[in-house]
Amino acid sequence: MSHHAVPNAISSTTQFHTRRVAQAALVVMAFFVLSRALGFLREIVIARQFGTSAELDAYLAAFRIPDLLFALMAGGALGSALIPVLSEYLARDDERAAWKLASAVLNWVVLAMGGVAALVALGAPVLVRTVIAPGFTPAQHALTAELMRWMLLSTLIFGVSGIVMGILNARQHFLLPALAPAVYNLAIALGAWLLGPSLGVRGAVVGVVAGAAAHLLVQLPALRQFDVRYWPRLAPHDPGVREVGRLMAPRALGLAAVELNHLVNVVLASGLTAGSLAALNYGRMIMLLPEGIIAQSVAIAAFPTFSALVARNEHAALQRVFRTTLRSVLYLTLPATVGLILLREPLVVALLQRGAFDARSSTATAWALLFYALGLASHAALELITRAFYAVHDTRTPVGVGIAAMIANALLSVVFIVLFRQLGWAPHGGLALANTLATTAEMGVLLYLLHRRLEVLSDAHELTSALGRIGGGCLVTALTLLGVNAVFVEAPAWLQCGLGIVLGGGMYGLTTLALHCDEPIVLVRTIWRRMHKQISSPES
Repeated sequence: MSHHAVPNAISSTTQFHTRRVAQAALVVMAFFVLSRALGFLREIVIARQFGTSAELDAYLAAFRIPDLLFALMAGGALGSALIPVLSEYLARDDERAAWKLASAVLNWVVLAMGGVAALVALGAPVLVRTVIAPGFTPAQHALTAELMRWMLLSTLIFGVSGIVMGILNARQHFLLPALAPAVYNLAIALGAWLLGPSLGVRGAVVGVVAGAAAHLLVQLPALRQFDVRYWPRLAPHDPGVREVGRLMAPRALGLAAVELNHLVNVVLASGLTAGSLAALNYGRMIMLLPEGIIAQSVAIAAFPTFSALVARNEHAALQRVFRTTLRSVLYLTLPATVGLILLREPLVVALLQRGAFDARSSTATAWALLFYALGLASHAALELITRAFYAVHDTRTPVGVGIAAMIANALLSVVFIVLFRQLGWAPHGGLALANTLATTAEMGVLLYLLHRRLEVLSDAHELTSALGRIGGGCLVTALTLLGVNAVFVEAPAWLQCGLGIVLGGGMYGLTTLALHCDEPIVLVRTIWRRMHKQISSPES
């Protein structure tokens, strides 16, 4: 083989895997758009019914322990551990061993989560009073404990659903797992809308449990497609089971740190003005809309490819696919950051201000959104960076850095609450700013450590050049949005947002094309290939 053939082969392999990630990401992204749209419908219904009330604060606080339990025993931790190990079995065509492994992991999760959930349900009143929301009133304490007990049912169901999702993603099937969150959000919206008037926030909780069941059921048909089989086994000494446990333990600890960050917010916000926790929740939700659509969909699609490349020792291809994917994520999230900051007030009004969600609620939410939006790109990059670590079977490094970030977030939260009060600013904004700074530091440290391990930034000029072009596009976008805000200041909020998104996004695309950015061209080509494939092969 000639010296010139090797780079060409690597380039061809990289292009194949990059296209595969991009096409899978488009499928996931399409359903993430649907899921996020239904998620917003859910929040609009909840906001209309409950505004930023003390009752809604109790509903949000009730999620904290169930979500923490889910993070510790299933969810992202389990998927991050299960997919790389399953990918190794599937790479050597040992499907029988793969399904035995998945069965054993499923059985362990059901036993462990069922037992712990029962203990948490018994101790719910004490947990709420002493740990979760000590600043709540006695009535809020009682309501939070009641809601938490019901939510624990959904946590157990999600444990099973998370394993099914990991199996399907390992098989490069993304359609039904991407649809599942949309069904979940729809169920909560229906519960709040239909049962909220008579049951209050308990109606939304009925939707949470029903949505969790639907989240699982919608994925089950795909298991038959891959002839997945179940074995009633635990096999604690099985090498695959032990490897999943080894990878899962630190990852679970890392996700627990994230949930503890949320818990810190609940504890601190419970002592602020009523509705502060709800305003933080809505602000974070709006920030996570583009993060979920862009970064999570790309990361979910990229993770099995990362794992497969590692299993085949194709590290050069992994480096190139990572860099290309990271550039694409930043290309889409940086202008979204500009849009969220400059359109935050009309955006909140257009999306949420109706019914019990009044102008005061909009102002409080927009204030939180301002500081959350500053961290959008860091949140997005972190989704991809952590999955690169998981692909090489390293879950400890992200956990160690994540715990440090959690501690920094807690300390900064206390500092900024005091500082914001001294400045006469609403203190809940300090909680959002603390989260942004801690997340940005976490992302920077992990990217540096990943480069030291895999040399993913070996072509630094490529990334800095791309960031320069993206920055130029963001500057033009900012100027465009400032013009829209000045000219259409008296226009309805929905019109101001719509014009800002269309004109700002259009100017961003044209500017980056003029600056010779590769990302918009790659995106258009990927969409075209996907459409052409669907037209020529509808059964695919």
